[in-house]
Amino acid sequence: MITCFDIGGSAIKAAIASGPETLQTIGRVATPLQDFEAFAEAIAQLVEAGGAPAGAPVAISITGVIDPHSGIATVANIAAIDGRNLARDLGEFLVRPVLVANDADCFVLAEAHAGAGRGHRVVFGAILGTGVGGGMVVDGKLHRGAGGWAGEWGHGTIVATQVGVRPFELAHFPCGCGRMGCLDTVGGARGIEKLHKTLHGAELGSLAIIGLWTAGDAAAAKTVDLYIELVAQPLALVANIVGPDIIPVGGGLGNSAPLVARLDAAVRQRILRKTDRPLVVPAQLTVGAGLIGAANLGFSMGWL
Repeated sequence: MITCFDIGGSAIKAAIASGPETLQTIGRVATPLQDFEAFAEAIAQLVEAGGAPAGAPVAISITGVIDPHSGIATVANIAAIDGRNLARDLGEFLVRPVLVANDADCFVLAEAHAGAGRGHRVVFGAILGTGVGGGMVVDGKLHRGAGGWAGEWGHGTIVATQVGVRPFELAHFPCGCGRMGCLDTVGGARGIEKLHKTLHGAELGSLAIIGLWTAGDAAAAKTVDLYIELVAQPLALVANIVGPDIIPVGGGLGNSAPLVARLDAAVRQRILRKTDRPLVVPAQLTVGAGLIGAANLGFSMGWL
């Protein structure tokens, strides 16, 4: 039995897992952001509420990056745990073994084992949420890479500045990582909103833009054309380098099947491998992927 957590800047969600895909929800509480003791106590109370026996392990999906060598967490929006060896410190507090992974890694683990990637050897998970993230599973196992940054295809100065048959000049936007021109600046929900404002001078939410596009609005169509061009190129490069069998797409923009289908067609036009089978597909586990991924992470360690 493993107690699983999906932790973000707003809430801590918990479940008890008797198997990699057999979960029973425990509940959720607000995430303590500043005080580690309060954070650890919130985790402890949920573990107790779940009824896990003494010494039973804990597996956590968390926003942020965990260095697989040092164990140090980089979590910009939860100061209470930023810079800590979270697995060690929380394990000492709970007197239980603790395993922690990035939420994008847990997303792709969940999709590989129980979602769109089931039965595929190489699964690259692409998240098009507020920003852009990702992770990779090979032969059922998470590939973290040096520093824990594997799969982070949203960063690096890779956004094109001249786009389309009639070149559109696009300035590089500053990214939260400190660089300029990262895909993260245009590839997520805030990014498509930025593109729409750049093209049309109008401020619209990402869901409104997608809704107008699917309804045939010409201005939204121009925004989506530019968005697809910018995102398809780096995702095609990822596909050429990694060679995934399937690319499940999660996050808010991943919920638009027409958008994902359009992205799939654009990516398959740009990759070396020629296939008529969809490569970029909507994620199947749109609810609970973090908890399912944490459960798979825990059971993959052979704890039980």
